[in-house]
Order: sequence, then structure tokens, then C-alpha cells
Amino acid sequence: MVRICFLLFIICCSFFSSQKRDSAELISEVKIDAYRKPTSYIHSTKSVSVVSQGLLNQNTPERMLESINQIAGARMEERSPGSYRISVRGSTLRSPFGVRNIKVYLDDFILSDASGNTYLNLISPELIDRMEIYKGPESGDYGAVTGGTLLLQTRSSENTSAHLSIGSYGTFNQSFDLSRNVGKHFFEVFQNYYRTDSYRKQSAVERKQIFLKDHFQYTHKASVNAMLLFSDLDYQTPGGLTLEQMQADRKQARPATSALPGAEEQNAGIRNKMILAGISHQISLSPKFSHFVMLQGSYVDFENPFITNYENRFERNFALRTHINYEDQWDRVTAEWRFGFEGGINSIVVKNYDNSKGAKGNPQNFDDLKNTSGFYFLSQKLNFNEKLFTDISISLNSNSYRWERLFPGNENEKVHFKNQWLPNVGLTYLFEKGFSIRAKIGKGNSAPTNEEIRSSNQEFNQNLVPEYGWNKEIGIRKEVGGILFLEGSYFDFRMKDAIVRRQNEKGQEYFVNQGSTVQKGVEVLLESRNFNLANTVFNNFKFRFSGSFYRFRFDNYTQGNNDFSGNNVTGVPSTTINSLFNFIVLKKLSIDYSHFYTSKIPLNDANSTWSESNIVGNIQFRFPLQFDKAQLNLYLQIQNLYNTDYILGFDINAFGNRFYNPAAKRNFVLGVKADF
Repeated sequence: MVRICFLLFIICCSFFSSQKRDSAELISEVKIDAYRKPTSYIHSTKSVSVVSQGLLNQNTPERMLESINQIAGARMEERSPGSYRISVRGSTLRSPFGVRNIKVYLDDFILSDASGNTYLNLISPELIDRMEIYKGPESGDYGAVTGGTLLLQTRSSENTSAHLSIGSYGTFNQSFDLSRNVGKHFFEVFQNYYRTDSYRKQSAVERKQIFLKDHFQYTHKASVNAMLLFSDLDYQTPGGLTLEQMQADRKQARPATSALPGAEEQNAGIRNKMILAGISHQISLSPKFSHFVMLQGSYVDFENPFITNYENRFERNFALRTHINYEDQWDRVTAEWRFGFEGGINSIVVKNYDNSKGAKGNPQNFDDLKNTSGFYFLSQKLNFNEKLFTDISISLNSNSYRWERLFPGNENEKVHFKNQWLPNVGLTYLFEKGFSIRAKIGKGNSAPTNEEIRSSNQEFNQNLVPEYGWNKEIGIRKEVGGILFLEGSYFDFRMKDAIVRRQNEKGQEYFVNQGSTVQKGVEVLLESRNFNLANTVFNNFKFRFSGSFYRFRFDNYTQGNNDFSGNNVTGVPSTTINSLFNFIVLKKLSIDYSHFYTSKIPLNDANSTWSESNIVGNIQFRFPLQFDKAQLNLYLQIQNLYNTDYILGFDINAFGNRFYNPAAKRNFVLGVKADF
């Protein structure tokens, strides 16, 4: 009843207000940063998507899922609240949770550690002002990944805002942001607190975060960026269910068996504290030469009470990125060169104990693991007469690790993977303003992360080697009449030594290299500019459609006596179609109406079990109230509008067919954001 009254209040108030015309750009008019290699979207050779404020506004306070899932080729999943993973073009295969095989940057700094693991769930989506998603290998600029790269950007303009929201299942969110120019400094202070009991049992979440940054332009030629991030995340993990268990009770946590206790009994969950600090410096040495350098360090305290053990991890990370840039221009040719290095060290002490109902019991294994990785890179951009744009790069990548068993006994070993030369070549030809065609070829390489080398079965897998492959693609970008933008791309990626997840009878995971994959796909985007309608009821309207159509197959893949060659790649839907409609009604009420269609998904390598296809709808109402020096933005989000029974993240290849992590039924978030 409260929700209905609130909605009626918003609609009634809208009759007495007015709304300015939205001046939102088409994507073709957007500039991409590409980690300090700016270019216009229509000229870019890269397979990149931009997540602007319009898409970020679709997110609920705890996650970036709604905005990322509007991007063709990108998919964010939620196994349980707080437990997220991102796949780009099917990289879910080796990510039971978290983010692997995808490099993530935050402004000038690196969120991914030296082994390739990223704690993206520590970041509040409200901190992010813009996002660029690069699909496929970008090894010349970002090193050894085959999935993709995410560039997250915080605010670059002045802002003072406070946000408060409540929602279903005891959800509460509060945040504050202050961004100001003070002399030669641009400061940002961001704070967030979020909690929820969530839909299922044993799935509560609590996150606290503080972010500080300072951009100091101490001369017109040089600047310093400094950043400090602290995040404290505590979330319970309900565990996967069998189909029969899910049908009996969608809200239950993983129950006990005759051999193992259940998730509630063991208080299964993850407690993760991270502090990340960094500083970068950019200077123009001359009209043609400039230099950039970045240093950062982080500390992670990670606890994971699980069904079979209690794990403690203490991680220390150090990273460096530096490059020198040269720019020149002749009659009709503009050139840029960049030569640099990026590297990192990741040191982990991991201790496993018996789990005595959520408390540490007897010790099982104590280990020390150190991963070192880095790459030298050289890139060249050439612009011929504002018609032909080239981006040619190559990197030399290295990765090694050493491990030592501290308890019980003592043993150690060191593994150095073969150094890899990874080239990347992209071409774009501009036929006319707003119409370009591009082609790209590149090689990617992705070493196993620490969590794959020493997975939850507590054994070191020294036989695991990096997966690698070549990606080829072509694409078209076309602006139509200044009101529509159309983009389409086709890619063909052949991966060798694919890293695949397995589970033993205790639910512990381990990883193996298993044959190769052939991944072919088409990705499309259709977006409109804002239509200003000459109508007293419907004032403005815009839309966006995106879709991914994949044919991903295992190739030369045998497991024991089983030959899975030709099977669909596990965990990847063949079709996803997404839509977003934005309306302004009665001159003030803004409505965002979105849909996400996902086709059936193979849940194991044998393709013997598949999920059901589903369509999920969301709707959001936003209503501004203007005061003397402040604007209140009221909103109501209704998630899963059609009350669909669906899964937002499966446990692929799960032992005992415990694939299912049911998502919440229809739920709401009611909030207000004050801008001063």
C-alpha cells in the first residue's frame, strides 16, 4: 500500500512541473579514453562499449549488473548477493565466482592483481561515473587476457550529493559524494554503506566503503593523481541447490547431507577487507614527448568459512605502470607511439582450518604463494587524412609463481610459464561522417590465477598452463540521420588449452586444461537519440536494443572415455537480447523500462543438463523536486517485474547437480538522491 501511494504521489505531482529536453549524445559522438589514448568512438579500431550515466542509473545500489548486461557480449551474473562474476564473450567457463580473465582498471590504477583475480564486488556502483568495456584480447595495451578489459572511471566534475534508499528483504543503502575544485586540486570524497538480508537464507550482505582521490595540476604541463580506497565486505553464501531442492523451496540454503553439514550450520560466507592506495604522475616533457608513471599497493584480508573448511588469506599486492609517449603530425598524417611496462607482484599466505560451525578448528594446510607477472608493450596509432585509422601494438608477457607448503611438512616449487609475444592490429576506415568499418586481429594469453593454481581442494596444480588463442573480427558503425546509431560486429576466437572448472564430491573446486574451443559470434546494438515529442503527456522518448548471438563449441575435448568435442561451451547462452526504453511523461516523470532475455544454458560439459530460457523485466520511476539550492531525485525501482522464476548465476559443472542459485522474485528499491 505504501508503494502504491508513493507512486500515485509522483504521478500527481508531475502535472505541476516541467522537464528540460535531454541532450544525451549518441554513442557515435562519445569519446573513449582507452587508458589515456583518447579517440572518438566512430574512429576507434577496438571492440569497445561505453556505459554512460544513462545505463549506470539502471543499477540497484549493490551491483553493476543491470548496466553491464545491457552491453552486447558482456554478462554479469549473481550466484548470490555479493557474489558476482563478469564474463566477456563467454569467459565464465573458468569463473565459479569473482572476476578472472578480465583486466579491471579504476582511473589510473589497477584493481586486478598480478595473477589476474579481481575483487570487483568490493566496489560500490555509485562510485563509478563511467565505464568502458573492451571485448576480446587487447594484449598490446592491457597485457595477457583473452576475455576483455574494464576501465572504471570516477567523477571528473564537481558534485555534492547524498543518497538514501530502502528495499525488499531489509535492504538499506546510504552514500555521500563530495567532488570539488580547490585551487589546483580536484578532490573527491566518497562514502557508502549497504546491507540486505536478501532473498534466500544464509545470503545477507553488508558492505562499507570509503574512497578518496586528489588530482593535483601543479603546472599546466604536469599533474599528480593520488587515490585511497578502503572496502569492508561481509556476505553469506547459501550454496547451490539441486533442481529438486529448488523446486521444493527456492529460498533455502544448501541443506546438509549424510556426509556434509549445510551452509547455515557452517555459517558459510566471505569476509573481505581491502585497502588500495596509489599515486600517478603525468608530465609533458616537450610538445611531442610525455611520460606517465603509476605506483600502487594493496592489502587484502580474506576469510571464507565453507562447508568443508575455514580459509584465511592475507594478500599483499604491488603494481607499477609506466610509459613514454611520442606524438607527431605531418601533412595529412597524425602519429602516436607509446612504449611502456606494466607489472605486479601478488603475495598470499593462505591458511585452511576445519570449519566448526563458522569458527576455526584444527589446522589443515598453511601455504605461501607468490605470483609475478608483467609485460612490455609498444603501440602505434596512425591517422591518415581523417579517413584511415590504425592501431598496431605488441607486448612481451611473462608470468611465474612459486609456492611453499608451510604446514603440515615443508615443500616448495617454482613454475615459470613461457614468455609470450602478443600482437594486436586494428584498422578503421571512415567512409563518411558517422559511418565506419573496422577490422581487427589479435592474440590473447591468460595464465591461471592463484585461486586456480591452489583451488579450494588445497592442492597445487602445477600441470595447469595458460590458455591462449587468436581473435579475428570485423565491425560496422553507422549513424543514421543523426537520430539512430547502429553497430554490428562478427568475431571468431580460437582458444587452446582452455581452463575448465571441476568439482569433487565435497563441493571443492579444481581446474584442468581441457582441449580447445571455437567461439564465433555476432553482436549488435541499435540506439536512438532522445525524441522530443510534441505531446502534453509523452514528452521525450529514447530506446536501446542490444543482442549477442553465439556459436561456442568445444573442439578436441575428451574427458576420460567421454568425447565432448562439438558440445556447447558450458555456462554460455547462445542468445541474449536486451532492451531499454526511456520515457519522460507529464514533463517530469522519467520512466526506464528494461528487458533481459537469456536463452537456455548448458550447465555441464557433457551438455546433459540445461537451464530454461527466461525473460526478466525491470522498471524504474524517477521524479525530481527542485528546491532553492538542492534537487531531490526520488525513484522507485521494481526488479523482476513479471515475477519470473530464474537463475542469475549457475554453478557450472557442479558435483551432485547442485547447479542452481535462485534469484529473487519481484522486489523493489525506493530511494532519494539529493544533489546540492
